[in-house]
Amino acid sequence: MGQTNTGIITGINGPVITGCNMTAFKMREMVMVSDKKLIGEVIILDGDIGTIQVYEETEGLKAGEPIHPTGKPLSVKLGPGMLKTMFDGIQRPLEKIQEISPVFIPEGIGLMSIDEEKKWHYVPTVNVNDVIDDGEIYGLVKETEVVEHRLMVPPAFGKCKIIERLPEGDYNIETELLVVEDAFGRQKKLRMYQEWPIRTPRPSKFRREPEKPLVTGQRVVDMFFPIAKGGTAAIPGGFGTGKTMMQHQLAKWSDADIIIYIGCGERGNEMTEVIEDFPNLVDPRSGKSIMERTVMIANTSNMPVAAREASIYTGITMAEYFRDMGYDVAMMADSTSRWAEALREISGRLEEMPAEEGYPAYLSSRIAQFYERAGSVDTLNDQEGSVSIIGAVSPAGGDFSEPVTENTKRYVNTFLALDKSLAYARHYPAINWMESYSGYVKILTEWYEDNVAEDCIKLRNKMLDLLFQESKLQEMVMLIGEEALPDDQRWILSICKLLRVGYLQQNSFNEIDTYVPLEKQYLMLKLIDFTYEKGQEGLNKGIPTTVLNDVNLFDKIIKMKYNIPNDDFSGIHQLRDEIDQHYDEIIEKYED
Repeated sequence: MGQTNTGIITGINGPVITGCNMTAFKMREMVMVSDKKLIGEVIILDGDIGTIQVYEETEGLKAGEPIHPTGKPLSVKLGPGMLKTMFDGIQRPLEKIQEISPVFIPEGIGLMSIDEEKKWHYVPTVNVNDVIDDGEIYGLVKETEVVEHRLMVPPAFGKCKIIERLPEGDYNIETELLVVEDAFGRQKKLRMYQEWPIRTPRPSKFRREPEKPLVTGQRVVDMFFPIAKGGTAAIPGGFGTGKTMMQHQLAKWSDADIIIYIGCGERGNEMTEVIEDFPNLVDPRSGKSIMERTVMIANTSNMPVAAREASIYTGITMAEYFRDMGYDVAMMADSTSRWAEALREISGRLEEMPAEEGYPAYLSSRIAQFYERAGSVDTLNDQEGSVSIIGAVSPAGGDFSEPVTENTKRYVNTFLALDKSLAYARHYPAINWMESYSGYVKILTEWYEDNVAEDCIKLRNKMLDLLFQESKLQEMVMLIGEEALPDDQRWILSICKLLRVGYLQQNSFNEIDTYVPLEKQYLMLKLIDFTYEKGQEGLNKGIPTTVLNDVNLFDKIIKMKYNIPNDDFSGIHQLRDEIDQHYDEIIEKYED
């Protein structure tokens, strides 16, 4: 058999295909399998033999069919047209696929991506004879009503002089906007898009330490377990604990400029809910639909498993691209457990030695590589941008000691553990304050002190300490009953109930409570602390807890989250005066 550039299929095992005659192929090269042109990627090369994972259904393939090289790695097209679009795991637009085949994704439709025919209004920011370099912005396109798409020179392009430039006007993404010349006199052309391999992180000039929080409007996150802009967070939880709802809330309300939402191996009906909900959601920042700044990637559980493995990388590459423009990007991955299961399935078909619970031995390093692509950076064009990654984890049976949760815990700095018992008690978000933590508290202390209140973090630590004390006291209550506890401990239980019901619980369906600004979050917590201190004052005077507990007053404190608007906090100050007066009267009565 003569050596050619075309491989030949010798074995088929689900999405994993082996082929011979593959010495001319490269590792991680994108290939077209059979005459159906199924998209695949070379994952093993052993002399003449190669192994390929295929991102489409392999039903009907036969041994002896050809494998065609493309000469380039699996890449995504990055340019105008990504926002407001839903893609599959390898950046094929699902809306366009639906026009071709309304029910199922057909085989061999090729690597479609962003619309090549739609015209965009291009405004150049450079002139002929200007010298441009990697990452520099050479034009602007108003992609949606709220996002300005900044056209950038691709990384590793090199310093070039502009010799031709199209004027301002409407062009499609394939139009050659600039003709440039490098130092060796070679001409290159720039279009509206650039291609980038999904498994290669995009470069930046300098990696910063996160210094600002990703403000989410969710009290338990912002005040107790903050996520930094450019930080990493995991939301692990068993079935029904509200992982997807939590990610929806963070996507809707976090103060990121761009949202990348990945449904990775989730049920189709969950993605349907996202598709139906998001276009109707009003973005609090602009008053427009939140889809104006959102990219969606849907790789549901019935789609090819290999594409599920790729979907995470497709999403993070898009996030890095918007980061390079100088935007703050929040990426939601729902869920990384399904991604790890895809790794496990492919690893099993490759007959690799399994590690814990059948996952591949490289699970930990893959999770680390993924979360490492988050960060706050100085971009190549000297702007500040960030990618924050929030990954949901779905441990089987809610067991946090399983490998995906354990390994994720090693690489994320905020861990928002969802609790089944809280969820079943209708306490949402069901974040367990005993198991959750944030490694960003120390870094963000200065920001909170400067922008919220000087005692903000001290107050947070004090309230968490009370919740830890309550947890220990609850064990005693189970044994001896609450009546047997001394008054100061019973007062802690009363305040912690206020804290749990009136503060940590948040109603995403209530117009006022679904999003709470930081100042109101602080004032609410300060009010609960004020109530605690007034009670302590009474206890020191010998007043019993039964007298200090006032049902009507506590009810007002709990209901302030619904009754006090987010743009007028005078009600909190009035309530504080009422609490002050109430306990002063009790103390006065007892002193008399």
